[in-house]
Amino acid sequence: MASKICTICGKKSGMSWTLVKLRGKYNPTQKVRKYPNLQWARLASGKRVLACAKCIKRMAKV
Repeated sequence: MASKICTICGKKSGMSWTLVKLRGKYNPTQKVRKYPNLQWARLASGKRVLACAKCIKRMAKV
């Protein structure tokens, strides 16, 4: 299985909290791991790498 890290910028997963509003106050309930939007992309050299969507957009501009 491929790792969940962008090979171009090094972006990886991060922790986030889901907040539920309860009686007018926010109740931090549980931690959730958020992963970057990784896609298979082909570099100019012809090599296929896992890159995040932001890096793929950046490569298209150049």
